[in-house]
Amino acid sequence: MVNVQTLNALDREEFTTALATVFEHSSWVPARTADKRPFADRTDLHAALCETVMKASDDEKLSLIRAHPDLVGRAPLTPESKSEQAGAGLGELSPEETERFQEYNARYRERFGFPFVICARLNKKQAILDAFPVRLPNSREQEIEIALREIFKIADLRLQDLVE
Repeated sequence: MVNVQTLNALDREEFTTALATVFEHSSWVPARTADKRPFADRTDLHAALCETVMKASDDEKLSLIRAHPDLVGRAPLTPESKSEQAGAGLGELSPEETERFQEYNARYRERFGFPFVICARLNKKQAILDAFPVRLPNSREQEIEIALREIFKIADLRLQDLVE
């Protein structure tokens, strides 16, 4: 674990590397946030990172959402995603549950053009399965907003793991 004062003192590259896993495959977020230092605490850092995302272009926001893996997907997972999905019980699914996840993932991706994003650490498998049919009728704009809110929850929890 590192403290905020240490992060504040790092050069841009070190700062980016230290926080590279906070946003899935999107080190551009901490890289662009580096110039906003110093941060008073972890909450201030999280707010600055989220502000960087919100000020990004629509294409960059979509790229951030698309950087997330499908839940119960076939793509290799980062250690963080693997742990988060396992913690939600997604590593211990029946064949029927796996099929439901894959069907929902396909329907969701087809409808919106990006993966279903939910903070797995704050949910269990049934809550996640139940969220698909609730969110599928939403507009694309609503789902982009929801996905970003979920990504911010994920980032906050990952920051808690990394920063005192």
